[in-house]
Amino acid sequence: MRRLGSAAALAAIVVTTATTGAAHAGNGTAENGSGGASKVLRKEARRALEKGEFVSITAGLRDGRKHSETNQGLRDLNGDAAPPSGASYRIASTTKTFTSTVALQLVGEGRLSLDDTVEKWLPGLVRGNGNDGSAITVRNLLQNTSGLHNYTAQLPLGDAESFEKERWKQWTPHELVGLAVAQKPSFPPADKDDPEPDWEYSNTNFVLAGMIIEAVTGNDWRTEVTDRIIRPLGLKDTYAPGRDTGIRGPHSHAYQRFADSKEWTDTTEYSVTWGDSAGELISTHRDLDRFFTALLRGKLLAPAELRAMRTTVPMPKEFTDIWPGARYGLGLLSHPLSCGGKFWAHHGDLVGTTVRLAFTDDGRVGVASTANGISDGTLLAGDRAMMRMLDRTVCEARD
Repeated sequence: MRRLGSAAALAAIVVTTATTGAAHAGNGTAENGSGGASKVLRKEARRALEKGEFVSITAGLRDGRKHSETNQGLRDLNGDAAPPSGASYRIASTTKTFTSTVALQLVGEGRLSLDDTVEKWLPGLVRGNGNDGSAITVRNLLQNTSGLHNYTAQLPLGDAESFEKERWKQWTPHELVGLAVAQKPSFPPADKDDPEPDWEYSNTNFVLAGMIIEAVTGNDWRTEVTDRIIRPLGLKDTYAPGRDTGIRGPHSHAYQRFADSKEWTDTTEYSVTWGDSAGELISTHRDLDRFFTALLRGKLLAPAELRAMRTTVPMPKEFTDIWPGARYGLGLLSHPLSCGGKFWAHHGDLVGTTVRLAFTDDGRVGVASTANGISDGTLLAGDRAMMRMLDRTVCEARD
């Protein structure tokens, strides 16, 4: 298995990274909530804003029936306004949990099996250069144990000039998979009973899962996610933008400082068709809380499928160096809490934006957060500060 350093592992989740430099954190703040956990959230969010040198950070907490929110930094670099409350943002790889949920619903309906191969549903698509769709199962895709190359490593978005040139390009799933299968796999697909399989983060897995959803249902993944999750749960601010390059409703601006530039690039608007069913969705703190709470309380999956989703395997050292004790299920992450127990999530990163989440086993406590303004030199420090914010806030809420 190809081994990465910690920074490279975190960057593998992102399309691109950037050089260091202080963000314009500013003094804008907008707050609500006065409980102990709310105070911890505000304090830790301010610390994360500074450690990550972000332009903005927003976080929403639900403690039982009580909701609170903190919005710190700047809405954009052209003024001194705080980030808006209830803002929409790109949720990046958190999309994977939505995709996995739909796939597992199809398993529960008997229309799909976790042991089905990619070749069965997408004949001839994954072949060549050592790639073999007949050896890769749906479980491998959702578990990130297929060995397939991560196509985002091939995307021409790694510097300011390339980003500006390609930012409006509309990608198709077939093009994305083509980028992956043009490369050799990192390792053979894991056996379903392997307790410590080779594991590598690959967006290719979830693009293929989205394509399989379409092959099974006759509808693209966006339609199925909308009909099965978004509409039934009343997630009024969650949607798949498709070819739309903007963000509906109030939102902060996203920024990236690319490795070849000393300036911030505004990355708020661009085509995220390259994310597809691996990272395209837009949502809000409240909607994500409602989704994960419903999921963990068994409202979206039957017991057998939820159990399969929450059956985890170890992540490799380059990830556990960043996220100690983290394990991966089927489109779902688990993290140990410093106060005992664990929380569930799926984090996400895009050009200029990072998303970090935490939801308790029983669904009683949830934290959703996003930061804008990403620089390579503070990438790890910002991530660690956000993860500390999640841990301390959840532990305070549980006391």
